[in-house]
Formats: sequence, structure tokens, C-alpha cells
Amino acid sequence: MDTDIAALTTVFTEFYYWITVALMFLIHVGFCMYEVGASRQRNHMHTLMKNSMIIPLVTVTWFLFGWWIYWAFAGGPGITGGIGHPAPDFAAYYVPWSDGMGPRLDDRISGVFFAAFLLFAWTAASIVSGAVIERIRSFAFWIFAILIGSVTWSIDAAWGWSYGGWMVELLGYHDAYASGVIHAIAGGTALGILVVLGPRLGKFAADGTPRDIVPHNPWLVCIGLFLIYTGFWGFYVACNVPLATTGYIDGQLTGATQTATTIYLTPTTLGAITMNFLMSLAGGMLVAYMMSKGDAFWTYSGGLAGIITASAGNDLYHPIQAMIIGGIGTALMYKLHFWVERKFKVDDAVGAVAVHGYAGFIGLVIAGFVLWGHPSSPYEGFAAINPWGQFLGAIIMFWVLGFIPAWVIAKILASLDLLRIPRQVELLGLDFHNNREAEAARRTVAEAMRSDSVST
Repeated sequence: MDTDIAALTTVFTEFYYWITVALMFLIHVGFCMYEVGASRQRNHMHTLMKNSMIIPLVTVTWFLFGWWIYWAFAGGPGITGGIGHPAPDFAAYYVPWSDGMGPRLDDRISGVFFAAFLLFAWTAASIVSGAVIERIRSFAFWIFAILIGSVTWSIDAAWGWSYGGWMVELLGYHDAYASGVIHAIAGGTALGILVVLGPRLGKFAADGTPRDIVPHNPWLVCIGLFLIYTGFWGFYVACNVPLATTGYIDGQLTGATQTATTIYLTPTTLGAITMNFLMSLAGGMLVAYMMSKGDAFWTYSGGLAGIITASAGNDLYHPIQAMIIGGIGTALMYKLHFWVERKFKVDDAVGAVAVHGYAGFIGLVIAGFVLWGHPSSPYEGFAAINPWGQFLGAIIMFWVLGFIPAWVIAKILASLDLLRIPRQVELLGLDFHNNREAEAARRTVAEAMRSDSVST
């Protein structure tokens, strides 16, 4: 730190990312509450622990290889450059045995930046967790958590959510607040698992008509979603670089003052994204309230879908655009959720595929049209934002890196009988080993079965 200004900037940036980590922790708390509230009482502890174990599993694997993948795979590798392109020194710096992964007085930023990205990884895995409650084996889910948290999300962020990512350079891909790189890939991953996992017992009638399995505790769902909203403030802020100078980005950005930038190093302000966050939340909630006829679960979920839809371009939209786009994405995801449920018998327990996956996909496509021609990067030679690049990017996020890997692994686990819990356990409840009420129910059922066999 050569000057007082440099020292102040460094300390501010360090504290900035540290605060975002604390706020984003609330997203995970919210997901745990939300899922427990949506599950039935006999499955509460299984639901809670299945999600909670994301924290140690993804943290360790993110340290061992997830963080390195982000810095190593921006060029493909082999599309616009080799491993480490465009900054091979960074890739070497972030291997787990490097000095860069330990405490250093001359590097105050890497640790908190690592943690912010780790919380993004937790979020991606938690999104998947809600969709598969009440029937998946914990072991199987934890494999998927590591897959998305430390592998596929790391790859998609390297490709489409870094200043040198090949998707940004060649496609003009723009996804400032992660409609695709977190939400679409998580929705696609969840869908890939669900089509193999199958619905919960009793979800569909004999004629295929879906039944509504209502949340056990709507208040817990409500509080959980509001905590997710709160954590999203940290999520949005963590997507920015708090202070950058023209020299920091090689002089391609004109102007002499320091500015906040997106992950692509394009200028933005906290004021702009704050207004757009609130307006997209409002658009989503209003539309969801009307379409669901005041259903609390879908109203709150619609607010989240509104934010997710507009997130791809919320650094550049006008607030009225953010509100309208949030409303459009919410309406489409709501219709798609029930159409897919009826048509393909997909049981998405909390609407995660719709709220995150469909809304994220739609948001990417809309951004391509609304922001058509706008620079995707401050660097010369990068493609401008365009509909085709955004649509192809959405395909890569949802299907190529989301659905396909999850579907393949789900098929392998299912073939080994490691994906889904036994039918008898699902009927009695996943908590019956440590839940007295469920254990009593198990004994009652067993005695009734013995009585029936004796009487016959």
C-alpha cells in the first residue's frame, strides 16, 4: 500500500466483501427455513440436515478445486486460450497448496473474495436442495451439491461471469447479477435430477392429476423467503467490484474517477442496482399475487423470480424496465411450472426449477433484446450484447452445464439404487430413526400389519 488512498481503498474493499459474506449467509438460513416449512413434519430433520451439510462439503471442495477452476477455465480451456487464460498467474496463485491460499499481509482481498464466491456456490446447491425434498437420499444429494457447488458453477462462472470469459468475448454474454450463472444452472440441475428421481408418493392421482402438497408451516416459508430477500442484498453487492480505476482495467474505460464495476469491469453504481432490485422485486410480487389469486407461497416466490429475471441486466435497465421484466419473467415461470408438472409429471416441491431455472433462462433472453448492441466489456474486440449470444448462453447454463450432468449422474445413482429412499421409509418419514412421533407411527403401522396378517 504505497499511499494513504491505496491503503484506504484496500481496507474498504476487504471490509466490503466481508460484509457481503455475512449478508449472504442469510440466504442459506432462509433456504433451510423455507425447505423445512415446505416439508411435512415427519421429514423436517432430514430436510434440514441435507441442506446444512452443503456448508462443509462445498466449502472444502471449493477450497480444493472449485476456486482454481474459476480462474483456470475462463478461456474454455481451448476456446479463446489455454488453462489460466487470460491471467495464468492467478490460476497458479489459487491452487490449494499455494501461498495465495493462506494468510498474507500483502494480500488482504483474496480471502474475502474467495468467501464471497463460496457463498454463491452454497446458494447454487441450496436451490437444488429444495426441489428434491422428501425423497432423495442425503448421500446422493451431497454428490449433486459438490457437482454444482464446486464444479459446474465454477465452470459457468469462468466462462460467462469473469472479465476474460470466452462467452463474454465471443458471444457478448451479459449476466451481471447471475440470472444464468447461478439461477439457470441450478434450475437445470434440479430438473435433471427430478426427471430421474420421480415425484413424491401421492403427488399425482391415479389419472395423473397433480395434487397440491401444501407447506407444513407457511409462516416458516414466509420468514425463510424474506431472509433470502435480505441475503440477496449481499448477493447483489458481492457481484460488484467496489472500486476500480481506469488503470486497473487497462485504460479501456474512459474517465478519471474511481467507480464501482460489475464482474465484467463495466461501470455501475450501488444506487442503480438498488432501485432495480426493488422494482424487479415489486414487479414479480404484483404479478405473482394476481396470477396465484393471493397465494402467499407463490406471491413471495414470485418476488424472488422477478429479481432473478431482471438480474442479468439490472446494472443497465431503467427501473421501469426492471419492474416490467420482473413481472414478465414471473408470469412465464408460473405458467411453465404448472404446465411441466401436468405434462411431464415433474414434482418440484418448492418451485425451484421455475423460480430460479425458468426465470433465469427467460431473463437472459430478454436482456439480449433490451440491451442489444450495448458493450459487454470495457475491452476492445469483445462482442456486444445480442439476442443470439444471450440465448446460446442460456442454453449452456440451463441445459449443457445444468440439466445434462445432473441427469447423467442421477441415472448412474438410480441404477445403483443410491438415488431415492425406499418406499417404506418415505411413507413413514425420513426422520423416523430420531423422531419419536414418527417412530411411534412406525410401530403403530407395524402392529396393524401384524394384526391384519393374523386375522387373515
